[in-house]
This record gives sequence, structure tokens and C-alpha cells, in this order.
Amino acid sequence: MITRRCSERRFFLRPDPKTNNAFIYCLAVAAQRYEIKVIFTGTMSNHHHTGVVDVHGNLPEFLAYFHKLFAKHQNALRGRWEAFWASEQTSVVELVAGHDILDKMVYALTNPVKDHVVEKVHHWPGVNSLSATLANRPLRATRPKTFFREDGLMPESAELPLHAPDQLLNACPNGLASTIRERVADAELRAASQRFQEGRTVVGRAAVLNQHWNDSPQSREPRRQLSPRVASRNVWRRIEALNRNRSWLAAYRDARDLFLAGVRTVAFPAGTFWLRHFAGAYCETVPAG
Repeated sequence: MITRRCSERRFFLRPDPKTNNAFIYCLAVAAQRYEIKVIFTGTMSNHHHTGVVDVHGNLPEFLAYFHKLFAKHQNALRGRWEAFWASEQTSVVELVAGHDILDKMVYALTNPVKDHVVEKVHHWPGVNSLSATLANRPLRATRPKTFFREDGLMPESAELPLHAPDQLLNACPNGLASTIRERVADAELRAASQRFQEGRTVVGRAAVLNQHWNDSPQSREPRRQLSPRVASRNVWRRIEALNRNRSWLAAYRDARDLFLAGVRTVAFPAGTFWLRHFAGAYCETVPAG
């Protein structure tokens, strides 16, 4: 799951037709360009959550291209020149099993409800792939009129099919749409119950649309928190994934030491990006399947 927030938590992603269209367009173009499969996506006013499958090890290039392209559009749309995204590194969390994909998918899709912005997911005026998932259809967008040239090489429209990996389908014995629908309804009921107990109301769709894009939340931002790299319900599978990451780092460091010593034939572990692309390093291949 990818998460990236806007600079200073400002509402640069505040929903409006041009922003929503541009987000889907840039995501679709980037996904097609780098052969990334998108499982789900959802924006809030100052961040987005997107679940993807990196088929060919192109995630770093995909992230750079997508975030840069969308940021340039939004800055042109708003008449800005400064940084659009926060300077911190994009959060990328490995979802170990099907249930973990399902959990994060529901988390992302119900984010506007859990944060008490709207009562129902379909009330949210921003990008949210729930309806497309339930209807088994792609997200579609047209080339934005801002920033993109009419006679340029970018496609006039873009389509973003939503991928359902086998692990996710196996975690939904009653079917993906049915399971998602039940989980979303449960999240909406729990959020409503919490508001009733606390005597509070939602922000509301109209208030969201009336927010100024340069505003930011009044709440204080949490600082110095852990940034997870792995998400798993199962403790042992999480430990296994963390140990696998440690083994990868150890193999990478050993290969790098040999590479710097002049052994150019050393094999780096699969997933090595920078040295493979920019220094011609040889890398192991990922077994098919």
C-alpha cells in the first residue's frame, strides 16, 4: 500500500472535478507505462492511499512519474510553484497475505467515514475506487486541459482497470464485491455509533467542497512515529516477512561490497533498483509466479 501526503498537510487534493480527473488520469497513465497493477485507490484532501502490485520491479519509477506528473498538474491548476508533496519518503507497506490486502483496502476506501468527514463512502466527493470495484469496471479519465498540451503525446483519455490478486480473492470466499460491501457497511455503522456516543457530527460533503485548497487541518501532526514496512494479521507471517527483508539487506550489502571492490559480475538480489538501472549491475531474476 502506497501512502503519500501533501506538503504541510495542506488540502492540495481537495476534491473537485479537475483534481479528481487529473488524479485518475495520472495514475492510469503511470500504471500503464510501468506495468503496475492497481488494486484500489482513494484520496483524502491531503493524502492518498493506493494499493498496487509491482509486477516487474518498476515501483520506484512508477512512484516518481505518477507523483511528479500529478504534482505538476496541480501546481499549474492552483498557480503554485513550490513543493506539492511532503518531503518525507513515500510510505510503501508490503501486504503479506490476502487478509492484509483486504484490511488495507477497506481501510483506504472507508477513510472518509472513519475520519468522520462523511456518513457514507459514496458521499465522499473525492477519488474512491469502491463503486468501480463493486461494479467490476475500470476508473476512467480524460486528459486534463491544464498543464497538458492538446497536441501533445499524452493520450486523450485513460482507463484504470482494478486488479484483484488471487490472494485477495481467496480471502473473500463469498466473492470480492459481497465481502467489500459487508466490510464497508460495518465500518460505516461503527463510525456512526462512535459519533452518537461522542455527540458529534460529520464534516459533510458541502463543507469539504468549500474548503480552500491551501488550508490544512487544525489538529497537530503526530511526530517521530514508526514507519512500518510490513502489514500482516498473522504475527509469524509478519516476522517471516521482516526476516526476509533482513536477509535481502544482508545479501545486498555483501554484493555491494564486492561490486565496489571491482567484481562487476556479482549478482545483486532481485529487487535491486538503482544499481541495476544506473550502474549496469547484474541482478537475480524473480521466479515466475
